[in-house]
Amino acid sequence: MKIIYIANIRLPTEKAHGIQIMKMCEAFALAGTDLELVIPTRTNSDFSEVDPFVYYGVKRIFKITPLKTFDPTFLQAFPAGSYGKGQIFFFTIALFRYLKSIQTEDVLFYTRDEHLLPVLFKFSKRIIWEGHALSERPKKFIKYFKACQKIVVLTKSLKKILVNLGIQEKNILVAPDAVDLGTFDFDLTIPEARIRLNLPQGKIILGYTGTFRTKNISKGLETVLEALQMTADPKIIFVAVGGAAADIKHYQNLARNMNVEKRVMLLPKVDQPKVAICQKAFDVLLMPFPKNEHYAYFMSPLKMFEYMASGRPIVTADLPSIREILGEESAVFAEAENSKSFADGIKKILSDSDLADKISLNARQKVQEFTWQKRARNILNFSV
Repeated sequence: MKIIYIANIRLPTEKAHGIQIMKMCEAFALAGTDLELVIPTRTNSDFSEVDPFVYYGVKRIFKITPLKTFDPTFLQAFPAGSYGKGQIFFFTIALFRYLKSIQTEDVLFYTRDEHLLPVLFKFSKRIIWEGHALSERPKKFIKYFKACQKIVVLTKSLKKILVNLGIQEKNILVAPDAVDLGTFDFDLTIPEARIRLNLPQGKIILGYTGTFRTKNISKGLETVLEALQMTADPKIIFVAVGGAAADIKHYQNLARNMNVEKRVMLLPKVDQPKVAICQKAFDVLLMPFPKNEHYAYFMSPLKMFEYMASGRPIVTADLPSIREILGEESAVFAEAENSKSFADGIKKILSDSDLADKISLNARQKVQEFTWQKRARNILNFSV
C-alpha cells in the first residue's frame, strides 16, 4: 500500500507534533506500507542543517519529499495575522502541482491538516484525516470530513463532537497517542540518572518535561510554583526541562517573585533519550495542564505516555482527556489550576511509598499497549 502523509510543518521542529508525525511515518513503514512524507520548505534557522531522521531517532525507511514553497511567515511586510493563511495558500499551490505530476490513483492520503482536504479531494477519495482539534469554523469542513474514507481522533470527546456534527460514528477511530518504549522504558535508578545529568542527590525532585507554553497558552507551571510555595521543605525542588528561552526567563522571574527561585531549575529542550533520563531522575512527574477546551477534551499528550513508561509516580490535572488513559490505579489526580490540590497530591505520594510504587508499576504496565507500532496497525486495520 502506498501512503502519502502530508504535513504542513517545519521539519525538524521543536514542537511535539514533529515527534508524533515522524514516529507515525516510521510505524506505518514498519507495518509494510510504502510511506512518503510530503512537507513544505519552511524557514527554520535553528534546524537548517539537521537531518530529521537523526533528530527524531527514526529509521530511514520512508521518503521525505520537501516541496519548494514560498514562506511569508518571516517577512515583516505581511500583517501578523496573515502569516499562517499566506503560508497555507502557497503550500496548497505547491502540493497541487506536485500531486498533479505523480500517479495518485492507488494512493491513500493521510493528513492532520483539515485545510488541505479540499485540494486532496481533487485527486482522490481515499483520504484519512487525523483530528487533533477543531478549527474555529468546523462547519466549513464538515462536507470534507463526511467524504473522508476514515477519520482518526485522539480522544472520545472529539469523536462525540464530530458525531454530533453529522459524521458517521462507524467511520471514526479513537487512537490516542503513544510512546517509543525503546527510548523510555528501561531500568535506571534515580541516583544513577542524576549522576548522568549532574542533578543534586539528596533532594526530592518534582519533574516536568516538555514545552512550558504552547501558542502562548500556559501548560500550568504557575500552578506548580504555587504548590512548591506550599511545600516548605527545602529538600523539595522543581526541575522543568524543555522550555524556550523566553519561557524560561518568564518563569524564572515568576519564581523569583514567589521567593522559590532557589528551589527551581528551568532547563532548555533536550533530545528524546535525554528526556527519558530526566524522567528517571525525578521522584514525581507532574502534568499541571490548565482546564480549557483543548487540554480537557482534545489533547493526548506525548508526555503522559512517556511518563507512564518511566516507572515514576504521576500527579496530573484531573481532565477528561487524561481520564481516558489514566485512572486512580495509575496516577494521583489533582484539580486543574488548584495549587493546593497539587500540593496535596504531591504530599500524598511522598508520604506513601507503597502508593507511589503501585501507581508507577500500573502505569508502566498499561503503557505497553500504547506504542507507535500498535497505533499504526490499528489505524491501517480500521482504514482498509
